[in-house]
Amino acid sequence: MAVSAKKKKVVRNRVRGERLETRVTSDQKNLIERAAALQGRTVTDFVLTSLQDAARRAIEEHHRLDLSVRDSQAFVEALINPTPVNARLRETVRRYRETTGV
Repeated sequence: MAVSAKKKKVVRNRVRGERLETRVTSDQKNLIERAAALQGRTVTDFVLTSLQDAARRAIEEHHRLDLSVRDSQAFVEALINPTPVNARLRETVRRYRETTGV
């Protein structure tokens, strides 16, 4: 099965100039066709939308993991080398204790 679009063909206000092809088994093709039909979409539209959604999720998960690693490193660094307590923090703690009675 080929996911295809002709060069410079405008589809739903988008210019498609690239072609993406893949081979699938008969079972995979039947599954994809059935899913597309259930959603009232063409196979091409279904496949492209599904691929885009999967690509966005993969990028988001990678970005989240990257941030998580960076945040973990910053947390450990703060534990190992804590920032000294300054006057502003002391005043904030004093006001908190005064307000909460702690």
